Order: sequence, then structure tokens, then C-alpha cells
Amino acid sequence: MEYSVFAPENGVTEWHVMLHVEPRGEMFGGQLARIYSVEDAMPGMPEFSGAKFVMKRYFLSDSTNQQPLMRQEDNVSISIIQQQPLDGSKIAVWLYLQKGSEVRSENGMVVTEHNGYRHLWKMGMCKSQGDSAKQTETVLVEYEEALKHFDATLADNCIRTWFFVRDVDTQYAGMVRARRENFVAQGLTEKTHYISSTGIGGSPAETRALIQLGAYAITGFEPSQQRYLYAPTHLNPTYEYGVTFERGTVIEYGDRSHVFISGTASINNKGEVVHTGDIFKQTARMWENVQTLLEEGGTTFNDVMQIIVYLRDTADYDVVRKMFEERFPDTPTVFTLAPVCRPTWLIEMECIAVKELHNENYRDF
Repeated sequence: MEYSVFAPENGVTEWHVMLHVEPRGEMFGGQLARIYSVEDAMPGMPEFSGAKFVMKRYFLSDSTNQQPLMRQEDNVSISIIQQQPLDGSKIAVWLYLQKGSEVRSENGMVVTEHNGYRHLWKMGMCKSQGDSAKQTETVLVEYEEALKHFDATLADNCIRTWFFVRDVDTQYAGMVRARRENFVAQGLTEKTHYISSTGIGGSPAETRALIQLGAYAITGFEPSQQRYLYAPTHLNPTYEYGVTFERGTVIEYGDRSHVFISGTASINNKGEVVHTGDIFKQTARMWENVQTLLEEGGTTFNDVMQIIVYLRDTADYDVVRKMFEERFPDTPTVFTLAPVCRPTWLIEMECIAVKELHNENYRDF
């Protein structure tokens, strides 16, 4: 277990946890049982006293065969995706927990509510009919309809999305096209804003599903509480190369800020891949890009509570793991096999940072 916690003296406490299984030759059922045993024990541990699960993302080595063995759970948003953990195990999981807010299920979403804010988590959205563009459009429309129940819209309330794409080298273009067309219809353009996102290789358990969407939205906040990160010295606007997402998003509350960094790779401010074929230099440039975004958001790597690393080539794992362990020894991190949207990108990462604030203009989280 690796975990980080943001625990103000008063208010909502947040945890990000990564659970890993040591590879000991067990079948999936044995590894899953050990993961579940820890999850079930966590509420009784002093470190997590009073915590409630909000979101769980399971990284599996063979989702089609493994997901049927997993249990159904209420009042927690569950994401299950085939992105093989690179430590040799069959499963890893990222857990997000809170203490001090109401957690419930409503209209197919997990809702956490406190201080006038509603946080809406909906994971695992996918369809099995049509090509990647059609599936993307269908899933987005259904998500937008679900948001209406909360008087919310994609443009005004969605903060973060994750698009997992089966065979990303061939199916990504269809997802990008459908997302762009949907966003235009929702009033999201380069002159307004987009949504922080990761678009990465990953296979849903349903073999005919080509994409899977996860999303996080908020209601009850003022537009001034949200701003977007660009890092123009290091990165270019994404629309310049045909994609529609923000590099990062900051949400400010009275007592803290949340910084969501989108999937970020070794790219320059002209939209060019930097250091083709060199995993060392690509990792270093990726860190530099993320650091610049974090600083623009008023945070640093010291405020990062979780990291997900996506690698194209399993042979790069040992090198990259050592680099991360040296620089971020105390940050919960998971390494997965998940090709990035351009074949020449060898690595990508995303992260979430939380920073203490004292802002009387906004209500606490």
C-alpha cells in the first residue's frame, strides 16, 4: 500500500491510495482476494478511520476474463480497464476516499456532497455497437443526459475525463473526431475551453467496446473557481494538432485547491515529439512539462497525491521505475502498459495535486 492524505483541521479529508500485489505466481483469483481483503480492512485501520470509498480504478492484465470474477459494489464509482500493471502482477488499484462528506448513488453516478458542492463520479461508460467514433458519440450523449438530472452540463460542470481506447494506434482518431464534434455541439471550442483529459490505450472488458469513458463533474461552484493551465513555454494548445482537451485544470475552494494534470508526454510548444526513441530523455522532458503546469497552478511535485504512468514498451519499466523511485519516493504511483496516442511517445503520466489554501471568497471543499 502507498497512500497520501490531505487532512485539514476542519473539513473533508481526502486519501489517494495505490494497492499493489507482489508477483508470487498466484492466479488472478488469489491476487484479487488479497486486494479485496485490504480494501475491506481499510475502514478499520487508524490511518483511514471514518473514510468512505468514492472511486476505485482497477488496472487488470486481462479484463475480459478477469472482470467477471469481480464483485459488484454500491455507493462507489468503479473503473475496470485492461492496462497491465508492469510489476508482474495481474492487478493493481487506485482508490480515492473521503471523510466528512455524504457519499451516495444517484442516477447512475456516485455523488459526494458537502458545503453546497456536489461531486459527480461516473466511471466505466462504454458501448459495443459501431466504430470508435460512434461509440464515443453515444457514450458522451448518454453522459450529458445523465448530467441533466443534476442541472449540470458537460461544458459548465465536467472537470476531468479519461478516454481508454482499444488498439489506440488505429482507434484513437475516431474517438478524437467524435469528441471534437460533440464538444462543438456543446459550445466547447478553442475560443471557450475544453476539459482536462487523458486519452490512452486501454481495453474494456466487453470485447466489442472500443472506448471507455470515465468522468468527474462538480455542481455548486462559481466559474471563477475554475481555471485552465497552458504552460506556453513548454506546451502548445492542443487544438493546434487536432485534439480537444486542456493541459490541466485548477479548482479553488476556500481551504484547498485541486490541480488535475492531463496525460502529459515529451512534447514541446510546437506540438512536436521530443527525444524520439530515448526513454530517459522523454521521461525528463515529461517531468519538466508537468512541473511547469503544476507551478502555473500554484503547486509543485510536493503537493502531488497520486501519479499514473503509462508505458508503451514493457522493457522500459525497470528504467522508468528507478527514475520515479529516486525522484518521487513517497508519492503513490502505478506503472501500467498503455500505449500513448502517438507511437513515438514512449511514456505519459497524469497526476492530481492538492494544495492548502485560505481563500475567503469561496466555500471550503
